[in-house]
Amino acid sequence: MPIPGALGGNPNCSPKLRAAIFDVDGVLLASPHERAWREALKGFADPARFTSKLYEEHVAGKLRLAGALAALEALGVADAELNAPVYAERKQTRLEELIQTGSFAAFPDALRFVEAVAALGFPMAVASSSKNANSMMKTLRLASGQTLFDAFGVNVCGRDLARGKPDPAIFLLAASELTVEPKFCFVAEDAPAGIEAARAGGMTALGIARLGDAPLLRLAGAYLVVESFDEVAIDELAAGRLRRRPS
Repeated sequence: MPIPGALGGNPNCSPKLRAAIFDVDGVLLASPHERAWREALKGFADPARFTSKLYEEHVAGKLRLAGALAALEALGVADAELNAPVYAERKQTRLEELIQTGSFAAFPDALRFVEAVAALGFPMAVASSSKNANSMMKTLRLASGQTLFDAFGVNVCGRDLARGKPDPAIFLLAASELTVEPKFCFVAEDAPAGIEAARAGGMTALGIARLGDAPLLRLAGAYLVVESFDEVAIDELAAGRLRRRPS
């Protein structure tokens, strides 16, 4: 359902885009957040019940404690509010273990897209609620030789904000530090909560459906949904328009 006052699907409603904001987990990196949430669930519920669909609908994009509570509630765990802090801490411990063993990788299409957007001269920001995003990005390199971390002029990952997505605070902060009005920014997101946050901030949402969840991203209000960033027309983006590359 369209969000009142937010950008819709009509191409004529979108202002000329000139800046980019990227989420990290599921957008730039195949990171182990979902795996960590699932494996940390043991003792609270059957980890097999923690599906990708549950992760996308209830956890992705939220602050850690909020995500833990949402997951436990979605699974019908008794005393969810009481158990959420313990679950959240277990998840963080498991995540750090997985990161230390290198259990993450960059999506090749994302690296190509970041370099293509940078070549257009777009100022770029990276914005994730994860406090682990930077350590992962520092280990990954683009074709140019610079690290993924260094590709962004603005980095608001892991900032202590009062509210997580779908609240637009993190994206509004990124736009502010880019010194670009939100209406001229597009946000690359893989989670419905992130799409809703971008729209709530008056930005154009680009949904990346890596889990076959395109319908959820469209329902959340994504302006364009792709399965790979290679589907985005770079020549159109150079003109400030978010369009799919002709097949």
